[in-house]
Formats: sequence, structure tokens, C-alpha cells
Amino acid sequence: MGEYLPRVRAAASPGTLRTYDHYWDRMHRLWGSWRLDQIAATDIETLQRTLTATALRRRNYRGGRHTAENLIAAARAIYNRAIADGLLDPHASPAHRVAKPRRLPSTRRALTESELAQIYTAASTSGNDVILDTLLLRLHTETAARRGGALGLRLADLDANQCLILLREKGGIIRWQPVSPTLTHALVDHATRRGALHPSDTLLRYRDGQPITPRRYDHLWHRLRTELSWVAAYGVSTHWLRHTTLTWVERHFGYGIARAYAGHTDTTGPATTTYIKATLQDIATPPTREHSHHRAVLSRHSHGTPTNTATMIHPVLVPGGSAGILFTIMVDVWEATTAIGTVAIAVGAFYIGSRANRVGRYRPIHVAGDGRGFSGDG
Repeated sequence: MGEYLPRVRAAASPGTLRTYDHYWDRMHRLWGSWRLDQIAATDIETLQRTLTATALRRRNYRGGRHTAENLIAAARAIYNRAIADGLLDPHASPAHRVAKPRRLPSTRRALTESELAQIYTAASTSGNDVILDTLLLRLHTETAARRGGALGLRLADLDANQCLILLREKGGIIRWQPVSPTLTHALVDHATRRGALHPSDTLLRYRDGQPITPRRYDHLWHRLRTELSWVAAYGVSTHWLRHTTLTWVERHFGYGIARAYAGHTDTTGPATTTYIKATLQDIATPPTREHSHHRAVLSRHSHGTPTNTATMIHPVLVPGGSAGILFTIMVDVWEATTAIGTVAIAVGAFYIGSRANRVGRYRPIHVAGDGRGFSGDG
């Protein structure tokens, strides 16, 4: 085992190595001097029970099931490689004789309109780079992209003329995803202001011009869990935005469109159904209910524009018709007063959806923002 593990590691993909490396270390410490054919199914199952009992109780703790599943998968990866290399008979793998625990249904779900609005409000009123944080939320809400897809975006992956971005996601999938003109312009402006000049430059960047890393997401959701207790209780993450968008797409445009929107078109199977399961709101809401939450939200932000403030006007795309929306994203515009003057920070607002207008015709309005809300002809 000790001699063979380095070869397994060298052949593993970065994602596989990141997931299994901890378990391979444990196997090396226990069985490093053992021959591959000396390890029995009982040895693997014993280690599985030990790791399950001592698994860290994080916010997504589910009885150590993920630990048990990952251990068996890590062991099977070793023996699959050994079988492929001709070191073992195909039926000699002890890892394949240990059953994986049944995977429980995901606790992730689509966010409600109110929950999504609270997340955007919290992100836009706290933190050290609210422009970046709200742009990330907008990007993931609109595209249903995975975190890795956003982190991998380069300047060349943004087609501003066609309003498309090129996503590189897990499994080596590469796909073009449509984005709204509003988001397209925001991404172009972000790249220009933060120093993405060459086609190969990373698109999303910190204020100092450095490319963002996964730590930005960690920082964002740690802050949101501090601001909103229910975000911490449910373990809400960026992936919940994917569930939210795909659920809305499926409800309004059907399973086939949702499958393509999720990037599942190159495989068969029910992967998309993970994201579009019925929520408690779906079950409890009669089909004739009018979704008027956006009216209430907009009415709370209709106090007009005060004088003596720096106000920036942003175009917003609003679907025609008024019967039904998924969510309203209200990101306030506020003033930041510094020693060198007043800086107006504008992020914009939008809402998506309309059963009355499924063909996607949009009418532009302008929303003026200040520290207290929005005003305008919309």
C-alpha cells in the first residue's frame, strides 16, 4: 500500500485528490506496510466505523455518513487503479465488498423571495467589498453557476456582444451560459476597473486587482451567517442559489430548459431533479395564489430621492406582466463618506419572472437609489 499510493495520487485529478487525500493518509498510516491483497473488507469497515464515530460535527453534520461514504470511495479508487494496472484480479477488491451508506436526500432547497432579499440586503450593507460580494451573488443567482465555474472565468470567457459567459465546471464540462445585458455590463465594468486587461486574466478580482480565491466565498457566507441566524441554522451556501434559480426555471419553462440551464445536457440520469424538488412553499401554496411580495418590497423603497446626495441611475430589466415572480433582488445604493469626499456606490436591482410573459420580453426602467431606497418611473 505504501509503495502504490504515490502512483494513485499522481494519477488522481485535483478534485479527487482534494476529497480523498485525507483518507489515503489514514490508510497509509494503518496499512502502509501491508500488501494490497492482505487488506480485508473487515479492515476497511473497521476504519469506516472509527472515522464515522470521530467525524467533526460541522454545520452540515449528518451522522458521519459523508465520512463513511468518502472513505469507501477512496479505498475503491485505490483498488480500481490496482485492477486497471493488472496488480489484482477484478474480483479481489475488498473495498467493493463493503457497502456504502445510503446517501440521504440533500437538505438544500430553493430560497424564498424573502430569504433571497435578506441575503442581498445583508451582503450589500456589510463587509469590506460589497461591490464584489453583490456581483458574485448576482452572477450565481442569474446563471446558476457552480462556484468553480465563477472562479474559473477569464476575460476571454465574457462575450459582451452576445451576452454570454463561458463556464468551466466539474467533470470537464465547458458551456456557454446566457446572461442579461445588465450583468454583462456589470462584469465588463468590474473587469475594467480592477485590472483585467488580457484575455487570459481572471475576470473576478479584489479591489487591489488580485484574482479572487475560494476564500472570498468563505468570507461572504461567514458574514451572512453572522448577520442572519437562519442562514447559519440551515447551512445556506452559494449552491443554494443554484437550487433557487433552477427551481424557478423548471417551474416556468419546463424540465428540458432547466436541464440545459443546469449544464446537465451531456449526461443521462436524474441529476437535475436534485435541484427542482418541491419546497414547503410549493406544497402549501394553492395554484391561484398571487405572488405580491415584490409589491410590498418595492413600496418600502419608494420614499423618493433626497436632495444633496450623490445618486447613480442604473437600468433594470423588469419582465412585463405582473402575475408572479420568483424573487426580488433589492440591493440598495448608499453613500460612503470618507476623508476625501463622498463616494456613491451603486450595485443595482432586478427581479426575474412572470407567468404572464414567458417569452422573455423585457421593458427597461430606471431605478434611482440612495441610502433609503429606490425611486423612478418603475
